[in-house]
Amino acid sequence: MKPAILFTAATSCYAANCALGVGVATRLVDTTRVHWLHHALYATTATMAGAAASSLLWSDNTAGWALLPAAVPMALIPYVSTKSRRHMFLALSAAPFFAASAIKAWR
Repeated sequence: MKPAILFTAATSCYAANCALGVGVATRLVDTTRVHWLHHALYATTATMAGAAASSLLWSDNTAGWALLPAAVPMALIPYVSTKSRRHMFLALSAAPFFAASAIKAWR
Protein backbone atom coordinates (compact mmCIF):
# COMPACT_ATOMS: atom_id res chain seq x y z
CA MET A 1 0.00 0.00 0.00
CA LYS A 2 1.18 3.49 -0.77
CA PRO A 3 1.82 5.54 2.38
CA ALA A 4 0.10 8.55 0.80
CA ILE A 5 -3.19 6.66 0.84
CA LEU A 6 -2.83 5.97 4.57
CA PHE A 7 -2.05 9.63 5.30
CA THR A 8 -5.04 10.73 3.25
CA ALA A 9 -7.28 8.26 5.09
CA ALA A 10 -5.97 9.38 8.50
CA THR A 11 -6.48 13.04 7.63
CA SER A 12 -9.96 12.35 6.26
CA CYS A 13 -10.95 10.50 9.44
CA TYR A 14 -9.58 13.36 11.53
CA ALA A 15 -11.52 15.94 9.49
CA ALA A 16 -14.73 13.90 9.73
CA ASN A 17 -14.29 13.56 13.49
CA CYS A 18 -13.71 17.30 13.90
CA ALA A 19 -16.71 18.10 11.71
CA LEU A 20 -18.92 15.80 13.75
CA GLY A 21 -17.61 17.26 17.01
CA VAL A 22 -18.31 20.81 15.85
CA GLY A 23 -21.73 19.77 14.61
CA VAL A 24 -22.63 18.26 17.97
CA ALA A 25 -21.17 21.19 19.93
CA THR A 26 -23.19 23.70 17.91
CA ARG A 27 -26.29 21.48 18.06
CA LEU A 28 -26.51 21.21 14.30
CA VAL A 29 -26.15 17.45 14.64
CA ASP A 30 -27.93 15.30 17.21
CA THR A 31 -26.08 12.12 18.09
CA THR A 32 -28.25 11.23 21.07
CA ARG A 33 -29.10 7.82 19.63
CA VAL A 34 -25.62 7.24 18.23
CA HIS A 35 -23.45 8.94 20.87
CA TRP A 36 -20.78 6.29 20.26
CA LEU A 37 -20.21 7.57 16.71
CA HIS A 38 -17.78 10.32 17.76
CA HIS A 39 -15.84 7.77 19.83
CA ALA A 40 -15.74 5.34 16.92
CA LEU A 41 -14.42 8.06 14.61
CA TYR A 42 -11.78 8.95 17.20
CA ALA A 43 -10.66 5.31 17.42
CA THR A 44 -10.60 5.05 13.63
CA THR A 45 -8.59 8.27 13.38
CA ALA A 46 -6.06 7.04 15.93
CA THR A 47 -5.76 3.68 14.19
CA MET A 48 -5.31 5.24 10.75
CA ALA A 49 -2.78 7.75 12.11
CA GLY A 50 -0.82 4.91 13.68
CA ALA A 51 -0.87 2.95 10.44
CA ALA A 52 0.24 5.99 8.47
CA ALA A 53 3.04 6.83 10.92
CA SER A 54 4.21 3.21 10.78
CA SER A 55 5.18 3.85 7.16
CA LEU A 56 8.41 5.22 8.62
CA LEU A 57 9.31 1.59 9.33
CA TRP A 58 8.41 0.02 6.01
CA SER A 59 8.77 2.68 3.31
CA ASP A 60 11.07 5.48 2.29
CA ASN A 61 8.28 8.07 2.76
CA THR A 62 9.17 10.41 5.64
CA ALA A 63 5.72 12.01 6.08
CA GLY A 64 5.33 10.07 9.32
CA TRP A 65 7.73 12.49 11.02
CA ALA A 66 5.26 15.31 10.31
CA LEU A 67 2.40 13.31 11.83
CA LEU A 68 4.11 12.08 15.01
CA PRO A 69 3.56 15.32 17.00
CA ALA A 70 -0.21 14.81 16.56
CA ALA A 71 0.10 11.83 18.90
CA VAL A 72 0.31 14.19 21.91
CA PRO A 73 -3.08 15.90 21.49
CA MET A 74 -4.63 12.64 20.28
CA ALA A 75 -3.48 10.92 23.47
CA LEU A 76 -4.62 13.75 25.76
CA ILE A 77 -8.04 14.47 24.23
CA PRO A 78 -9.93 11.68 26.06
CA TYR A 79 -8.90 13.23 29.39
CA VAL A 80 -10.28 16.70 28.67
CA SER A 81 -13.97 17.33 29.30
CA THR A 82 -16.05 17.59 26.17
CA LYS A 83 -17.97 20.40 27.86
CA SER A 84 -14.91 22.67 27.90
CA ARG A 85 -13.42 24.71 25.08
CA ARG A 86 -10.10 23.05 25.86
CA HIS A 87 -11.40 19.84 24.29
CA MET A 88 -12.01 21.61 21.00
CA PHE A 89 -8.72 23.52 21.04
CA LEU A 90 -6.73 20.44 21.94
CA ALA A 91 -8.39 18.46 19.16
CA LEU A 92 -7.74 21.23 16.64
CA SER A 93 -4.09 21.49 17.67
CA ALA A 94 -3.46 18.26 15.76
CA ALA A 95 -4.76 19.73 12.48
CA PRO A 96 -1.48 21.20 11.23
CA PHE A 97 0.28 17.86 11.69
CA PHE A 98 -2.38 15.91 9.84
CA ALA A 99 -2.41 18.43 7.00
CA ALA A 100 1.38 18.66 6.74
CA SER A 101 1.81 14.91 6.74
CA ALA A 102 -0.81 14.39 4.04
CA ILE A 103 0.79 17.04 1.84
CA LYS A 104 4.27 15.66 2.44
CA ALA A 105 3.14 12.09 1.74
CA TRP A 106 2.00 13.01 -1.77
CA ARG A 107 5.23 14.86 -2.68
